[in-house]
Amino acid sequence: MASATQAVREIPEKSLFRIGEVSRLTATKTFVLRYWETEFPTLQPVKSPAGHRLYRREDVDTVFEIKRLLYEEGFTIAGARKHFAGLKAGIGDGGGEMTAERMPVAATRREPRTRAHQKFLLDLREELGAILTLLERG
Repeated sequence: MASATQAVREIPEKSLFRIGEVSRLTATKTFVLRYWETEFPTLQPVKSPAGHRLYRREDVDTVFEIKRLLYEEGFTIAGARKHFAGLKAGIGDGGGEMTAERMPVAATRREPRTRAHQKFLLDLREELGAILTLLERG
């Protein structure tokens, strides 16, 4: 059975996408995309002369991968960042050791969760993290 992320992964044949388009393609809110830009060095859209974010096709693929790691695999932001650093360094997924950052969220709890419950909690955690970042800046 294909995951929801794989089903939506049809990217139109163009080279640059505005943040709203990426938001719709990936079913990710724009403020989350902006937050991920601050957390993941691999996600660096270019800016237009007017200052608009323009995501390249590889940036859209990166967003899909970040979303998969966080929502489906249960990685923390730090764990997903380490995963990308490991890929860039050419060492696979950063090693086989199960650290706290790489441990799926469900594995740290005793009670089983439904997929919808887990997604809700992950969305909530992500939104709270984005709010915290905004508060720290202000």
